[in-house]
Amino acid sequence: MKRLLGIGALVACGALVVAVPTVGGRAQGFLVKVDNLILSGDGGFAPRKLPRRAFAPIDFVGHANVDSVDGSIPAPLRQITVDFDRDGRLSTRGLPTCDPALLQAATVEEARAICARAVVGTGHVEALIAREGQAPTPVRSALTLFNGPSQEGRPTVILHARTTEPAEQVLAITIPIERHRGAFRYRATVILPSIAAGRGALTHIDVDIGRRYRFGGKRRSYVSARCSDGVLSTHGYFAFAAEPIDTIISGAVEKPCTAR
Repeated sequence: MKRLLGIGALVACGALVVAVPTVGGRAQGFLVKVDNLILSGDGGFAPRKLPRRAFAPIDFVGHANVDSVDGSIPAPLRQITVDFDRDGRLSTRGLPTCDPALLQAATVEEARAICARAVVGTGHVEALIAREGQAPTPVRSALTLFNGPSQEGRPTVILHARTTEPAEQVLAITIPIERHRGAFRYRATVILPSIAAGRGALTHIDVDIGRRYRFGGKRRSYVSARCSDGVLSTHGYFAFAAEPIDTIISGAVEKPCTAR
């Protein structure tokens, strides 16, 4: 069984929701408590001053934290889906790609060297892993995002990270990027594998996405945006394998922009 909780309507479901701070009444971040699970996060972009109609290069940042009320290992996060505003644009034409097969056994440094020309973002991941008779062990790894090979004509991103405690685990996850019509232009879906053979759970992820490059004699940007209506929105969908039933939390964070 699953339950779907929208951030804007969680209070009626027995959850605690805090959106702080706000600008013009719009949520700038979020904190959600559902039973023993606490999810918080935020996102943003720079620069904030953008053209009204044309697209200009930006850098996108975002983070999410997963905690528990009682300090135990939180419910495992199984899927993250992120929708990006219709006023955002992704460009991969002429950008080198990275074969995920090359990263399956690579350290962070090796991966960044192997596919240096395909790097489109960096960040970190953290997790808590259960150890018998001991307190949970925190683990951390640098994270790298690479431009991946297209799938059925759609772009992909390769997420790579590596931990060595209590045992080595390499993540080399292919993230498909779908294009949609409506309020959100792109959707990226991350399916997360079990951590430490099911004994661990993700507690933090942060990303900084942005890449400038030249192709065809022109300067290009991996991510660009415009400011047609004074705000850029990002919608997140988080699916947890929680007890007694699986939990899905979704909602949007909006950031103001200024048209120039």
